[in-house]
Amino acid sequence: MSTPLSKISVLPVIMAGGSGTRLWPLSRAGYPKQFLVLSGNESLFQMAARRLAALASPEFDLAGPCIVGNDEHRFLVLDQLRETKLEPSSVLLEPMGRNTAPALTLAALAALEGGSDPVLVVTPADQTVTKPEAFTAALHQAIRLAADGAITILGITPDRPETGYGYIRTTSEGSGLAVAQFVEKPDLETAQRYLAEGDYYWNSGMFVLRASVWMKALERFRPDIAEATRAAWAARKADAKFVRPGKAEFAAVPSESVDYAVMERCPGTDIPLRMVALDAGWNDLGAWEAVWQVADKDEAGNAFVGDALIADSQNTLVHATSRLVGVVGLKDVVVVETADAVLVSDRARSQEVKQIVNRLGAEQRGEHALHRKVHRPWGWYDSIDSGERFQVKRIMVKPGASLSLQMHHHRAEHWIVVSGTAEIVNGDKTILLTENQSTYIPLGQTHRLANPGKVPLEIIEVQSGSYLGEDDIVRFEDTYGRA
Repeated sequence: MSTPLSKISVLPVIMAGGSGTRLWPLSRAGYPKQFLVLSGNESLFQMAARRLAALASPEFDLAGPCIVGNDEHRFLVLDQLRETKLEPSSVLLEPMGRNTAPALTLAALAALEGGSDPVLVVTPADQTVTKPEAFTAALHQAIRLAADGAITILGITPDRPETGYGYIRTTSEGSGLAVAQFVEKPDLETAQRYLAEGDYYWNSGMFVLRASVWMKALERFRPDIAEATRAAWAARKADAKFVRPGKAEFAAVPSESVDYAVMERCPGTDIPLRMVALDAGWNDLGAWEAVWQVADKDEAGNAFVGDALIADSQNTLVHATSRLVGVVGLKDVVVVETADAVLVSDRARSQEVKQIVNRLGAEQRGEHALHRKVHRPWGWYDSIDSGERFQVKRIMVKPGASLSLQMHHHRAEHWIVVSGTAEIVNGDKTILLTENQSTYIPLGQTHRLANPGKVPLEIIEVQSGSYLGEDDIVRFEDTYGRA
């Protein structure tokens, strides 16, 4: 129980493990939507971290965020937090996706270490809010309720009969609202009735509750998830801010959402389930339709990002990333262009883009997981051209970073420095190259590229050989644990 004399311990938890397939081709498995900058100059993940940092108050002891994400995205998490100058309390890395209930359980187990029991403020990493003051005020109210033992849900005040969200039915209780029922995504007629009745709210996927309250509820309703996640947590390994649960143990955890595992089972029990209404310009950006909803539009309802020319069109979204896109005579259409793929969809059916993503995965096409420009912990590479027995890449290496010491069985490489300084291990020699200088790495030669300078290093790499796949790498030493 909280008292006026003691601060409420608060731990923000950001769920950053989603794959964001419905925002393909911009969102890919290797660089999902929460790390994308869809507008402005910050990613959805960075905006979520800033919103939670703004919860600071004399009433609360606010910790740095606990991030729960996929092991493959660990350096994206750290890089993007570094840009915001926010320090995480921990980064919990799932070896594979198991939905939100196990993810929240990992965060709760981490929070309970050492005998503490903070209030967890749990939010997905891929939502937008246009009224931050209203968001902060609602979360402060939810934290106070949770500090006294309630599971508190943020419900979105609906402004239209939306069929793409789950709903929460509420009843009045004291000075607040109690959750009476969770309702699946309705048809249009039902959604219109919900809007008219006024007791229904959209389920935001944001929860505020003490770590111990979550564990007790989970052990009551899904002891199998609690037990399996505890086993994975017991087998964890820590590496600086990274904490990895046991891989084999986590693979055995049942996959389930927070809603199905616990929340929907609470109404009618002795577990207090409360709701705080949130009217803060919220959107979960679940599909391109939602991106259009929140975008700035012209007088014809058209929205665009990038180099786009729109003529004689209505209520259309164009997102261009690498070239000019022109559209004429379109209505209610989404056009998304990236360097290696283009999506054209009826706006109302943009949720169905996952059909394309599933086919790409089944056919094992690279566009399923990665962009042409691929981010790595040391920087990025962009495959700018390829053909029979050759491939050309533009490579950027961050200041102070280096690639692994490696060799290739099937290809040779030519490196040309475009800007910055390159430190290159080439066999038994180490050389420094600057702008316009080059070197040749013979097939089978051990080599390494590093940036010893203070500015980004950019090179052009020309590969030639009988096989140019990314799996033709033998690593001998690696800063990032991949050797």
